[in-house]
Amino acid sequence: QVQLVESGGGLVQTGGSLTLSCVASGMIFSIHTWGWYRQTAGNEREFVASILQRGGSTEYAESVRGRFSVSKDDARNTVHLRMNNLTPEDTAIYYCHVRRSGPDTWGQGTQVTVSS
Repeated sequence: QVQLVESGGGLVQTGGSLTLSCVASGMIFSIHTWGWYRQTAGNEREFVASILQRGGSTEYAESVRGRFSVSKDDARNTVHLRMNNLTPEDTAIYYCHVRRSGPDTWGQGTQVTVSS
């Protein structure tokens, strides 16, 4: 099993920045891909960004490309999501996700609120 714990959410003004972190524990070796998703009330969870455990290739949703950056720290089993130039449309609960050899795993989520 893998356990994920997110941190770094909070309240920020339009144009501000936040960095989310996701720390994994357990069967780290089984992770293929780290991902960030977000969800607002009444909507489905949507993809934000991902990074491959091997090679570090990244992908981004069109809505965040150029503003968000995902990176990983293998020594600390941590993935970061740097979010710049935030807008109220980025307000959501952000979830860390891993795809692995075994059941996919989700973190508990961290709230990001961007005020206008």
